[in-house]
Amino acid sequence: MSTEAATGPESVFDWIDTRAEARAKAGLARRVRPRPAESTDLDLASNDYLGMARDKRVMGAAAAASLRWGAGATGSRLVTGSTELHTELEYELANFCGAQSALVFSSGYLANLAALTALSGPGTAIVADQHIHASLIDGTRLSKADVVVAGHCDVPQVGHALSTRGKRRALVVTDSVFSVDGDLAPLVELVAACREHGSGLVVDDAHGLGVLGEGGRGAVHAAGLAKAADVVTTVTLSKSLGAQGGAVLGPGRVIRHLVDTARPFIFDTALAPGSVAAALAALKVLREEPDRPARALAVAQDLAARLRDRGLPVSNPSAAVISVRAPSAEAALDWAEACRAQGVRVGCFRPPSVPDQVSRLRLTARADLTEDDVARAVRVISETGASAGAVSRPR
Repeated sequence: MSTEAATGPESVFDWIDTRAEARAKAGLARRVRPRPAESTDLDLASNDYLGMARDKRVMGAAAAASLRWGAGATGSRLVTGSTELHTELEYELANFCGAQSALVFSSGYLANLAALTALSGPGTAIVADQHIHASLIDGTRLSKADVVVAGHCDVPQVGHALSTRGKRRALVVTDSVFSVDGDLAPLVELVAACREHGSGLVVDDAHGLGVLGEGGRGAVHAAGLAKAADVVTTVTLSKSLGAQGGAVLGPGRVIRHLVDTARPFIFDTALAPGSVAAALAALKVLREEPDRPARALAVAQDLAARLRDRGLPVSNPSAAVISVRAPSAEAALDWAEACRAQGVRVGCFRPPSVPDQVSRLRLTARADLTEDDVARAVRVISETGASAGAVSRPR
């Protein structure tokens, strides 16, 4: 290569190729796999915990709303993006979850960015669990607050961080159900620590809504904190509700503050009407069929127990997320591919998606899985896991 070529426009992004080669050698290269509209594969990779994404009532509502309101929202919420459907969804979400008020965003990711950046800022303190979701991590970074990372579910460490912050405003940030291992945060103990030290609590209940609490009202509701004046909850509409979007729930003055100050609300195009209507329809189905959450939990616990009996290192699911550890990133990738080849789709989590740098298969239970589905999943995952070196003892 000539000197001119080495320093010319063609070489500006050569560093990308070097990084890509390093990721590939470490088993960390990622690949986008378009899925067909119809498939016979058993899906244990999606977050469709209650089977709402394919419910005809939910799909029908999305189609009808698109025909009436248009394919897109046409603008930000403060310009032309807010429809009557958005207002209805905010009312229904708040009512269902027991919160005073709600604000809908175009994704759960943006809801988390909005909550953290609008409720903190330079000169404030954030104490965050070390296993929080990437969107919460990004929110803490964008907030420009002073961030302390506490040990996973370590309430005494949270209390210590709050006690040494001085007179600054503070927020404690946690998932309710952690997205990798599916374990549950000690919300009651955390809010007690917050109240002792005058801090607010922000809880991402993305994996709790629709699975935990009375009728699927979420982990925050189950902990008796839905109406708390010092607790703010974020949720996503793309998991248990099978739609798209996110929301922040909490005291009315917090929601009004977000409308005035949250950049992800002010400057982002609103959630499409079809997705709004789909979430509304899913909420209605959930009210009419309140046994779905219990079924999803039962499937998760059954699946985890059977895999553990096969000698696999499986997490104890508090909700619908199940984690199965793999020997390495390469083994996890091969294991997931082997499952897929036998018609079972599983999640494959590798660094940097895992907080402890341990690669895993991530399985999600669904309320609509049958006994035959569970038996098939156990057989395929355990047999391919043996080949991947993940089984710790003979069957």
